[in-house]
Amino acid sequence: MDFQTICDSMSAMTCVVSVEKLDNNKVGKYRIVTGNRAYIDSIENPAPGTEMLTVKFIPNMEYTNYLTRDLNFEDFCYRAAVEKKCLHSYVHPDRIPVWFNMSFLPLCPDEGNLCYCLYIMEINFEPNSENMSSISGDVASKVLETCIKLRGTDDFKETIKDVIADVGEICDAEHCCILQMDEYERKCSVLCEHLSENTKLLPMGNYVDDKFYDIAESWDETIAGSNCLIAKNEQDMEVVKERNPIWYESITSAGGRNIVLFPLKSRNQLLGYIWAINFNAENAVKIKETLELTTFILGSELGNYLLLDRLKILSSKDMLTGVMNRNEMNNYVDSLCADTEGPVRTAGVIFADINGLKVVNDKEGHNAGDILLKDAANALREVFEEKNIYRAGGDEFSIIVTGITKDELEDRIEAIRKACNNYDKVSFALGGSVVDDSRNVRQALRSADENMYADKEKYYNEHPDKRQEQLLSRR
Repeated sequence: MDFQTICDSMSAMTCVVSVEKLDNNKVGKYRIVTGNRAYIDSIENPAPGTEMLTVKFIPNMEYTNYLTRDLNFEDFCYRAAVEKKCLHSYVHPDRIPVWFNMSFLPLCPDEGNLCYCLYIMEINFEPNSENMSSISGDVASKVLETCIKLRGTDDFKETIKDVIADVGEICDAEHCCILQMDEYERKCSVLCEHLSENTKLLPMGNYVDDKFYDIAESWDETIAGSNCLIAKNEQDMEVVKERNPIWYESITSAGGRNIVLFPLKSRNQLLGYIWAINFNAENAVKIKETLELTTFILGSELGNYLLLDRLKILSSKDMLTGVMNRNEMNNYVDSLCADTEGPVRTAGVIFADINGLKVVNDKEGHNAGDILLKDAANALREVFEEKNIYRAGGDEFSIIVTGITKDELEDRIEAIRKACNNYDKVSFALGGSVVDDSRNVRQALRSADENMYADKEKYYNEHPDKRQEQLLSRR
């Protein structure tokens, strides 16, 4: 067959790929047999940002002479050349800042153990929505269903559980999971997961610990510049073993035989990964096509969710100490006062004012004062849940709890005093109050504030040197 004539008859970048069939369904070498001028120029005279591993085209060389080994490229070439299927893909590999519109067409006849396909590609420097949407009807239906679910929900975390179950069904996989990554704290958390019935695989909670971020961080190099990793059989898993032996051992020792792994990104920021383990390898092309679009949508929605969650944190938490801020305290007080339908319950309030913060700031600097504020908040956390603690002002914290008795509140105040002993320089003036009806919580706030000032006066009477330091710091 005159491969060169076939390539030269194409205006788009075109080459012929040979795939070597081996016994026992193994595959040998993938070679670029020849190409037209447009394809050869893409190697020898590449556009900025699209450079390959070499700038010299040599006929019949392995494709890895030009680019890093890509299991997805190999899979499409195999299915086109060996299984004689016509395939299309539109992808954005991480290694190159372009979108590839690719077609794989079978060529006949085979030559012994060598099978051939035509690889045709065009490059887009910006994503083309028409190419992204040119997918089969059943894939489009699944992706649209995911989009509708995510866009129509008020509870993202609950809806995402349905989405991951749908992914499990699409992949016919034993385990699917979305892992969220926080690059600032270097922590991972399971956003959602789905396990099939009768699987022996364990939930990710058994594996995700403080060290798991290092494993997840290594997946970028394992994907090796492609847009995803699809290791569908033992031969593909050998590539995973070669690139990431520790992760390979983790997968296989847990009972994993194959894996599909996609990064989740929003505005080019990595948010986490979605994967399916022990999936139906016969549907690898459909799975890839479906997840490419699904992860595009998921990444966007997850980015929006995390942004809103971050904004909520910024509006409700004190960034220095990590406890709730005054704005959140005011909102909670308003909600208690307006609760006319709920059962009558008590409300307890404690005001905790740090003794000597200004003196520390003046003598040792604001950094020492910040440390004192953080330690003070930690002392309060030893006695109360974080959601009940508010930084009401510069050196003043408040605690609001419902369903508490006066005796219980007094016990908590004494527990705070004991907790202060665990931190250097932490000392509180404390005042508490309890009302029988939480709708009267503002009355408790006033009483607790008065009791706190009385306790502060008692503190300075017992420590006249501290009073003198306080007075001097005000000058």
